[in-house]
Amino acid sequence: MSTTAPEQNHYAALDRRLLAATRAINILPTVAWPASLEQRMIAAYERGDYALPDVHYVRPDLAQVRAELAAIEREAETALAGDPIGDYLCRTAASWRIATQMLEAVGSAGVTAPSIALYGRPGDAIPGSQKSNLDAARYFVELSDELGADLLADDVCMDIPAETLRVDLGHTLDEFFGPGRIVVEVDPELTAKAAAGATRIRLRGGASFSEYDRHQLLAHEAFVHSLTALNGREQPLLASLARTSPRVTATQEGLAVFAELMSGAIDIARLKRISLRILAIDMALNGADFVEVYKYFRHCGQGSADSFHSAQRVFRGVPLGGGAAFAKDNVYLSGLLTVHTFFRWAFKQQRMDLLRYLFAGKLALHDVITLQPHFEAGTLKPPRWLPPWMQHVHGLAGKLAFSLFVNGIHMGQVQADELNLRL
Repeated sequence: MSTTAPEQNHYAALDRRLLAATRAINILPTVAWPASLEQRMIAAYERGDYALPDVHYVRPDLAQVRAELAAIEREAETALAGDPIGDYLCRTAASWRIATQMLEAVGSAGVTAPSIALYGRPGDAIPGSQKSNLDAARYFVELSDELGADLLADDVCMDIPAETLRVDLGHTLDEFFGPGRIVVEVDPELTAKAAAGATRIRLRGGASFSEYDRHQLLAHEAFVHSLTALNGREQPLLASLARTSPRVTATQEGLAVFAELMSGAIDIARLKRISLRILAIDMALNGADFVEVYKYFRHCGQGSADSFHSAQRVFRGVPLGGGAAFAKDNVYLSGLLTVHTFFRWAFKQQRMDLLRYLFAGKLALHDVITLQPHFEAGTLKPPRWLPPWMQHVHGLAGKLAFSLFVNGIHMGQVQADELNLRL
């Protein structure tokens, strides 16, 4: 799709307005809990003192931001009617507008509805399936228990200090992206074990990491989240492709977990942890309070600190007494399954170009399809960097071909004697 210079200027101007408006929107920092509170509460819970945490938030005033986003939506919808870039700008502005409503309600149950609008509900159907995200979560928890995930987890050595891992990751990233392009830091106030931006990866201070953690951080944080952000910065027309808007969160997190799968950096215990969070969101929405959710994670085999952090993720920004939840963790499993389906479809259609475009910035799967003409015309640039596993097409094709075939095998219909097993 060719565009004239005036059209491209109009796209770029709207995109610059979008980026300027969203600088004031910081979703995770707004709903984050202070690390000092977590440390005190974890110690109390280990003693059996199960009082609800006392968490306070600062509500941002985003009324002007929301008005600007609504104006961008209107202009993108009318002036650029029929052009996929206009659709991209309209959808992206709309998702940020919903995020402003969510953040202005921080500390109240009013966070729940907009967070579900952005990230989905556990009971939502998985695209292309009659199963729900909740069904998938239960399946992976049951499967991990059958395979002895907790026993396997016991064999994992958490013997890499955050500072040691910082140095190690720094060397690896310098070799891949170029010296100094991504900085690795240790952050004692970080709630998650790790977080990634375009030029910075943070590790939680005081945490210890395993070799599995190292592989997951590279596959998930560095070679998806940071990589797509850096590729987005290379885009001459849509600079917003360098930032994760709420509407692309499911694709971004699904792609990051898929990357773990393709690079051999995921284990069944991690799938269980991801799935348990979805079940916990469902519990909270149905009335479970923070302590009940914490005890649920403990009952499922997680340690006290991990159980607290997992429960905290569910209750970020909302009251702790039950009936409310922050739904972001809902996207990890549904995103994984949807991205996996997209890769299989693209492989079957011999459209590796679409798979590469997925790394050209912070894109939703919908964008990869609709913006394809702009990639072909050169309006949008292909990715400068691809993850290591995407650079070996034959290996990727082999894994996806196997997935396509085994999808036709229904284990519920298979008897052990039909497999001609020999013990």
